[in-house]
Amino acid sequence: MNTPVINILEKSLDASSLRYKVLANNVANVDTPDFKRSDVDFDLLLGEAMGQTGGELPLKVTSERHLQKTGFDSSGVVQAQGTTYRNDGNNVDIDKEMVNVAENGIYYNSVTRAISAQLSHLRTVITQK
Repeated sequence: MNTPVINILEKSLDASSLRYKVLANNVANVDTPDFKRSDVDFDLLLGEAMGQTGGELPLKVTSERHLQKTGFDSSGVVQAQGTTYRNDGNNVDIDKEMVNVAENGIYYNSVTRAISAQLSHLRTVITQK
């Protein structure tokens, strides 16, 4: 089950799950003074998942004795500091956050369908004689 497509889709689900947590935190703090909204940088997370952080090519490990890549480990969460919607310093727009939650839900569902299709293809290959 360690195919490149499934690995990327798995990382996409991880990123979407992280975004759900971040968006839920934004919604929960809609009335907290000086709270600044956060979001997830999918491009950064996808680049890290593909091993292309900083323009580097991914390392291929074919033996346990190979050196593992070390370095940058970012959560991909970015905070919007420059804006304020209210006098108390909070910059959470509840309508925009709910749109982001709906968008993330659609993204999550599409990735789960893609994983299901990949697993269905594998199942077909395994059961065909």
